[in-house]
Amino acid sequence: MAKKLWQPRPEQIEQANVTRFRHFINQKYGTELTDYTQLYQWSIDQPEAFWSAIWEESGVIAETRGDVVLENGDKMPGARWFPQAKLNYAQNLLRRRDDSDALVFRGEDKVQRRVSHQELYDQVSRLVQALEAAGIGEGDRVAAYLPNMPETIIAMLAVSSLGATWSSCSPDFGVNGVVDRFGQIEPKLLFTTDGYYYNGKTHDSLEKVAEIRQRIPSIEHVVVIPYTRETFPLESIPGAISLAQFTDGYSAQEINFRQLPFDHPLYIMFSSGTTGVPKCIVHGAGGTLLQHLKEHRLHTDVKPGDRTFYFTTCGWMMWNWLVSGLAAEATLLLYDGSPFYPDGNVLFDYADAEKMTQFGTSAKFIDAINKAGLKPRETHDLSTVRTLCSTGSPLVPEAFDFVYEQIKQDICLSSISGGTDIISCFALGNPVLPVYRGELQCRGLGMRVEVWNDDGQPVREEKGELVCTAPFTSMPIGFWNDPTGEKYHSAYFDRFPNVWCHGDYVELTAQDGIIIYGRSDAVLNPGGVRIGTAEIYRQVEKLDEVIESLVIGQEWEGDVRVVLFVHLRDGLTLDEALIDKIKKQIRANTTPRHVPARVVQVDQIPRTKSGKIVELAVREVVHNRPVKNKEALANPEALELFANRPELQS
Repeated sequence: MAKKLWQPRPEQIEQANVTRFRHFINQKYGTELTDYTQLYQWSIDQPEAFWSAIWEESGVIAETRGDVVLENGDKMPGARWFPQAKLNYAQNLLRRRDDSDALVFRGEDKVQRRVSHQELYDQVSRLVQALEAAGIGEGDRVAAYLPNMPETIIAMLAVSSLGATWSSCSPDFGVNGVVDRFGQIEPKLLFTTDGYYYNGKTHDSLEKVAEIRQRIPSIEHVVVIPYTRETFPLESIPGAISLAQFTDGYSAQEINFRQLPFDHPLYIMFSSGTTGVPKCIVHGAGGTLLQHLKEHRLHTDVKPGDRTFYFTTCGWMMWNWLVSGLAAEATLLLYDGSPFYPDGNVLFDYADAEKMTQFGTSAKFIDAINKAGLKPRETHDLSTVRTLCSTGSPLVPEAFDFVYEQIKQDICLSSISGGTDIISCFALGNPVLPVYRGELQCRGLGMRVEVWNDDGQPVREEKGELVCTAPFTSMPIGFWNDPTGEKYHSAYFDRFPNVWCHGDYVELTAQDGIIIYGRSDAVLNPGGVRIGTAEIYRQVEKLDEVIESLVIGQEWEGDVRVVLFVHLRDGLTLDEALIDKIKKQIRANTTPRHVPARVVQVDQIPRTKSGKIVELAVREVVHNRPVKNKEALANPEALELFANRPELQS
């Protein structure tokens, strides 16, 4: 039995949104659900009633909901939710019109701003009019090359008000990475800034934008938002105009929100693209809204007036997730820049200054502040923070310990997991359930998540594939430029027909929690035994000498051998004694199969821009195979450290 690290108090359980929702279900449907386990079972047994209840209880604003909740409910893909509904995503996020904070923004130590709910509405209104005048309308694509700043949210809301489709990536992407993404979807307009701040430095964007504009001929307009300077030259970018010029002459008025079908394309998201050109994943407005309302309100316990934060860029789905917090009537706390500049305390400073209630970050950040010896519990108040969310990669059990020992004792630590593919989560936190060491608390309401073995049989307390065996509202509409649906089908439904196979190697625990062992396609297979990469990372990164690591399977003499790459603390060199220590640590806490055949020192570990390590790309380099899309990486030069290593030739 895993160790229980936190238990909500009775009054916390009683005051939680999910408890109120359970009472609502009991009253509406005459059920007698007494706890989350029963509520979850009801939500997957009665999916039409469940999603209808989410709609009603969270107050979705719509022209009509229609009489049909689910059409073709036995088909994946093919199911359609609320096929008669007409609504607008932005209208649901702009439901408040008062003078309280809607957005609070910090751009490192350079910029601080506040935008009230009324100001947000008014700025969206002016931009809607400017976009209409520029010919932007239903079905057009609008792209954004922007930091996580208020204007990004304002622009997205204006675009979706009109029924156009939004797509974004962060300004640290290189030109090729942007063209690989936006070039496929042919946007009509591009939003950008003049530059951005990161790690105390100012970076220019306009030179890259000029080349992007040249290489994507569909772009008719470029709207430049000032950020790092008040004035900037635009002569080198055809069709470019500043935001002030673009909206000049328009005054705020009531927005005519286009009432659109439930599955009208809201967002185009991109896969990480480290094994080829990124897939363009299209998400619908209604499904995104309902799923995010459920996750914010019920699983993260966001209440009106809460102050919600997630450290993210606009190239990661957590930005889209965060923005939907407006529909739960939360204040969004935005941060752009390095979370470690100048000293690793900036996000905790922000939490105290703004009375943050939900603090969202990555497992990598938690590990990094642990390695740096920070103890926020001793240096910060954090009394308002009720929930700490972590995602991006598996949160190891030792990181759970660190959170409760060095950040805060009375906190719901919600390790969550899903992905760009579903713009949401399969496994989530829960304010009414205990937190067990190393486990994601629960499966998401309305998500029929199971763990299957290789024979397609459901298993518990045994590792297998994470699958979802029934339709859910935030399934993609499809992929862009995939008219037959073949790419979409092969991505998720080829392995188990009519079942979503997500590609995570996981375990469903005795407590009904989830443990994630890594991506299925990165699973090691020495001697035919499947090993999740997270099992090895957990042991290696306990060692003080190791900052981080990456493990792959190398094809060798008709089998696969485990190869471990380690990034060590400054000044340390990998020698036989340290190799022996690493191997002993792994052997003592796992099995002999987990012990690497080779341990190799590297100066850095390659990652995507959202912070995920890229085992597959390294595996290709080690086998002298091309990596197709290095532009997806934050540090593509790191791949060179893995090529032609003499340690791997014998």
